[in-house]
Amino acid sequence: MDNEQDKKILFDSPDFVASLAGGLSVLLAFDENNSVMTLSEVAERTKMGRAKARRYLLTLHALGYVHKNKRQFSLSPKTLSLGASYLSSVHHHDIIQFYLERVTEKTGESCSFGVLNGDDVVYIARSAAEHRLLSITLSIGTRLPVAYTSMGRAVLANLPSNQLEKYIKEVELTSHTPYSITDRKQFGQMLEQVKEQQYVVVDQELDTGLRSLALPVYKSNNELIGAINISTNAMRISNEVLLEEFLPTLRDCAAKIQTYYI
Repeated sequence: MDNEQDKKILFDSPDFVASLAGGLSVLLAFDENNSVMTLSEVAERTKMGRAKARRYLLTLHALGYVHKNKRQFSLSPKTLSLGASYLSSVHHHDIIQFYLERVTEKTGESCSFGVLNGDDVVYIARSAAEHRLLSITLSIGTRLPVAYTSMGRAVLANLPSNQLEKYIKEVELTSHTPYSITDRKQFGQMLEQVKEQQYVVVDQELDTGLRSLALPVYKSNNELIGAINISTNAMRISNEVLLEEFLPTLRDCAAKIQTYYI
């Protein structure tokens, strides 16, 4: 998780480029549910004035990152180059993908690798099984709330204690399903257990019917990289199968990935 103190200092610095930040916020305003928007809708989602939003949109259009069709705007395929640049810089991304696919072959379930970014876990590699689990489509670049994902909890539990305490104090715990943990004390106790056992099962807390197992992934020097998970259907795969059959497979995958991070 990024150092919040460093970010606060940067915001107050003369080196902070507000226009660049504004342009990025416009790009990030587009998502699965808001793929095509008018100027007014972009301004509302980014909480900026119409004139400012218009300048950003037209600049991004001139650069080829945004399509303009009369009064409507949408992202262009060129925005994929931004994500591709990140993935190409991730050490051993192809190796990670290879081992995730081996997990899917062995278990028949989807396997993913994610990292923390703010209050989200971001998928940077994924091997998808044929069956669909969530109401949304998961793919590389998908962002889900850290607090209610197995990968998010696997990483959270292993953060430095000061960062973890700050997160628990400030996080907004939301009831996504009847099974979601919303009590702050219970949430903290759960993360303590995750740190002790070095794996976590999230059972239908983000989406009804979704059961997920995750564990942290480290470099050889024990530096935390991210987390890997197996996502299953709660009606089809029991907790016993997750722990007795899938956990050893996931641990083996994490160990093999670790050997490439010296």
